[in-house]
Amino acid sequence: MDIILEVVDTLFLDRVYATLFPASTSQYALQKIHDVATSTFSSIREGATPAPQYKYIYEPASRLFSLDPTEWAYKSSLPRDNIYRQGVSLFAIVWFFGLVLYFLCATLSYVFIFDKTAAQHPKYLKNQVRMEIAQANRSMPLMSLLTALCMLLEVRGYSKLYDLSSEAPFAWYNVLQFPFFVLFTDLCIYWIHRGLHHPLIYKTLHKPHHKWIVPTPFASHAFHPLDGFAQSTPYHIFPFLFPLQKFAYIALFAFINVWTIFIHDGEYYANSPIINGAACHTMHHLYFNYNYGQFTTLWDRLGGSYRKPNDELFRRETKISKAEFDRQAKEMESIVKEVEGDDDRGYLKKDQ
Repeated sequence: MDIILEVVDTLFLDRVYATLFPASTSQYALQKIHDVATSTFSSIREGATPAPQYKYIYEPASRLFSLDPTEWAYKSSLPRDNIYRQGVSLFAIVWFFGLVLYFLCATLSYVFIFDKTAAQHPKYLKNQVRMEIAQANRSMPLMSLLTALCMLLEVRGYSKLYDLSSEAPFAWYNVLQFPFFVLFTDLCIYWIHRGLHHPLIYKTLHKPHHKWIVPTPFASHAFHPLDGFAQSTPYHIFPFLFPLQKFAYIALFAFINVWTIFIHDGEYYANSPIINGAACHTMHHLYFNYNYGQFTTLWDRLGGSYRKPNDELFRRETKISKAEFDRQAKEMESIVKEVEGDDDRGYLKKDQ
């Protein structure tokens, strides 16, 4: 995340901090002289240390990619390496780009992929899309804050993120880190997600996401904020336990958010016993106590919670039939009484 922070600082935030927290003339002069004298890659690699009278240097976040700081970088009393500035910046970046990714990808998925006949399902809610978006927007600030705190530790150098491929622990690690990341997070999310279904926790934290029995792509981030963050913690824990290349970290973080939208889009591409795609996740929203996994069905199979999507879901003529919708609704009604008690959702069909 330090790479993203450097880019956003250079293009935008340096100017913002210089305007809000301007440096004194003496601070500006010392910071400018110091950066010119010591900020090259060669001086950093050779172990050059700053003279004690200077305030700080800008060390590029990556040896693969960097941007030269503009004039604005020297004009703030809060340097780029100030922990409070970094924390506020990361919070703003995570929140802003989270909203952009959510609205862009979820909207594209809803317009071009999501089957609008889902609105005919007896368990589709009145004003559902509007409520999903509202829930996501209420949750994102706190989820972004907690995520930013994890990323602040990464930026401050406490993680095992590495820069160059030559810094990997062994030759094939640069490739193997991707499946390793997926398997590790899949295992952790399975148990976290299953734990969120415990009766002592479910109604407070996880029920808001299960309000959507027939979810749309906009339900992908419509969580209670602590629920959403809890299920993201494996992604943040991984680089503190295991090496992960910096650009791989950025790519995987984007992939995770897109995958979350993908499994809520209602388009059942993968009739696979291995991949936990949208069909498997639909079973989870309909029937609650099945298919807790994120990427694969492995841990559901080992944990006895796997439910194979019925074949009707993979044929359009039967997927959207009234008989299939009614069958799903009837079974869901019997399960929801066990899990939640009275069903307080406002269904569209009921109110018509």
